[in-house]
Amino acid sequence: MWTKRAFLSGLVLAGAMINVSGTAVAQHTSAGGHAVGGHAVGGHAPAATAHQHFDGRFGHNQYYYDRGYSVGRPPSGGLGEVSGRDGGRYWRHGGNWYRWDGRRWIVWGAPFGLFVPFLPWYYTTVWWDGVPYYYANETYYVWDDAQQQYEVVAPPDGMEASGATESPPSNDLFVYPTNGQSAEKQAKDRAECQAWASEQTGFNPTVAGGGVASDQAVNKRNDYFRAQVSCLEGRGYTVR
Repeated sequence: MWTKRAFLSGLVLAGAMINVSGTAVAQHTSAGGHAVGGHAVGGHAPAATAHQHFDGRFGHNQYYYDRGYSVGRPPSGGLGEVSGRDGGRYWRHGGNWYRWDGRRWIVWGAPFGLFVPFLPWYYTTVWWDGVPYYYANETYYVWDDAQQQYEVVAPPDGMEASGATESPPSNDLFVYPTNGQSAEKQAKDRAECQAWASEQTGFNPTVAGGGVASDQAVNKRNDYFRAQVSCLEGRGYTVR
């Protein structure tokens, strides 16, 4: 559901908001690939223009204006003007955020808690504890079902060091009874094997992050599923 919403948001934005001549630019640049309009070329960052910096975090590979750079008027189009919780006037164009200081629009950090209807032109999906965050220009967005919009949020502790750009594997195991086990027996065996695997590894899939340190979560999760598979196979099941 999350991925679908982000994908649809990108389609709408590409059709209605992006004003780029020529072929539409891909959301991300693959390693070793070519890019246009400020993207990495051959895996290397092109030279920055004045007042810009290169954002390579999570392989995002985009250029943005430096914080503190100011303009008399912001670029037209994009999200346009919105009000922050601090009462400030903000403007987003692409992934750049501006704040009005009474005289000029200054490139600024996005205000936390602000809701926006769509994501920037380019964003990178970063996964943390099974939740997708959408990243662009040192700004993180998450989808809020209640508001039906994206919220600007602070990244969780540890995410910037350990966030993953690949979606997490499924928690589902496909278990086939090979000895004619009844439905009741299957349910009992699965519950007991899950409990045993959790006890053996310390990983609990029912809590955020498995209940282990973030730097151990991936390895512990893999250990948990290996233990569960071993338990089920020992009870006469084929597991895929």
